[in-house]
Amino acid sequence: RLGEHVAGIMPAFRQALTCGQEIAPTDCEFQIEIAGTLRKGRLLQSVLPNTDAPVYLIEQPHYYDRAEIYFENGQDYPDNCERFIFFCRAVLEVIRLRGMPVDVIHCNDWPTCMIPALLKLEHADTPEFAKIRTLLTIHNMAYQGHFDGGCMSLTGLSADHFNPEEMEFHGGLNFLKTGVVFADALNTVSERYATEIQSPPLGCGLESLLASRHDQVSGIINGVDYSTWNPTTDPYLPQNYDIDSWQTGKAICKQALQERVGLQQSQEIPLIGLVGRLAGQKGWDLVARVMERWAPEREVQWVVLGTGEPRFHDLLNQLVKDYPTKIAASFTFSDELAHWIEAGADLFVMPSQYEPCGLNQLYSLKYGTVPVVRATGGLADTINGFSPEVTANGTTNGFSFEAYEADDLEMSLDLACDLFCNNQEVWSHLVETGMQQDWSWSRSAERYVSLYRSMLATETNSTSQQ
Repeated sequence: RLGEHVAGIMPAFRQALTCGQEIAPTDCEFQIEIAGTLRKGRLLQSVLPNTDAPVYLIEQPHYYDRAEIYFENGQDYPDNCERFIFFCRAVLEVIRLRGMPVDVIHCNDWPTCMIPALLKLEHADTPEFAKIRTLLTIHNMAYQGHFDGGCMSLTGLSADHFNPEEMEFHGGLNFLKTGVVFADALNTVSERYATEIQSPPLGCGLESLLASRHDQVSGIINGVDYSTWNPTTDPYLPQNYDIDSWQTGKAICKQALQERVGLQQSQEIPLIGLVGRLAGQKGWDLVARVMERWAPEREVQWVVLGTGEPRFHDLLNQLVKDYPTKIAASFTFSDELAHWIEAGADLFVMPSQYEPCGLNQLYSLKYGTVPVVRATGGLADTINGFSPEVTANGTTNGFSFEAYEADDLEMSLDLACDLFCNNQEVWSHLVETGMQQDWSWSRSAERYVSLYRSMLATETNSTSQQ
């Protein structure tokens, strides 16, 4: 919509082929050699839903026609290295065969990280590739694509590059490290996370390398699709509402949510929502301790949606059994219930150990559900926390705490619940500030276009100086 020519390219996973989007074959077929074996591929074409932006799919059933994307029954596919080397080589082969006039290849996470290396090491003198710039976006440093050192031979690149300065990491082949070394620019999904990954522990072993490229590392917060997450138009909700009608609309949604999940129906009791993985990384160690402390004595309700670690399932099952009118939990995925929780809850809790971006806190702002977050990554960049010393102002939109401690989460929740129950003027200001903020993709897209242009300008300046 900003006037740029953009196309996406991805593997033709079984899930993509069966999603219901119209997909057409093309006449583009190719062969990629992987460890002495020629693998055939074919290009399919579709469009991004509700747009005219093309999406290309690399069809190779041996690699991508599988029940899951990366792993099955809890085990990674043993040929993941081979699968995504094929994909990276296929991307460049498609660009060559179709004569695509590409300025920037925007790589996302480890499966795409061989593309910058192949461009620099194999195609530096290839005319159609020489001016292409690469941007690598790191969505989560914990997932690096680390494989046995013997997999280096699958890349087709010289073994000379299997060294600590380039592709080797603790004796293995590391895709993400390779991308960090060879990409022209690096980017994460929040400004805070871009800083955090340049030191331990969030650098996950690559912090020194990232710090050495400090000038090429930036952060751009992910955007929200307000055509899907908007209480004014949300088709899932029992009552739609906007900033002028949120008090009535949220009250109806809260009552409906309480009735649906079996909680006591009351507008006065604070209702806390949580949606997502039940995992330590998401702060569930802290949440569990606060829930255990509050359930016997506090008039506060909790509604939880998600799946995760068995220990948290067991704890929640016991709490639901002991306090059925205060705590509800659904161990499943439900898009509809997720929307109901965003609209019906008064507070939304995200006390993550680390959070590269986070989206639920942004959904919550739009739905007038005040977030309580730990100040890390994208949570720190998007939630400007309230404190008793600073009254709500034009940017205060939630509650936050720094230390990863249950006591600190409890203090933030205690303050939030106190304001909800006893200071409706301040509470309304928090709600309405969040609802008015723009966290859409329109804002983020403009920053990406600016980053792309700066990459191309840097190359142009470098060329002219030579």
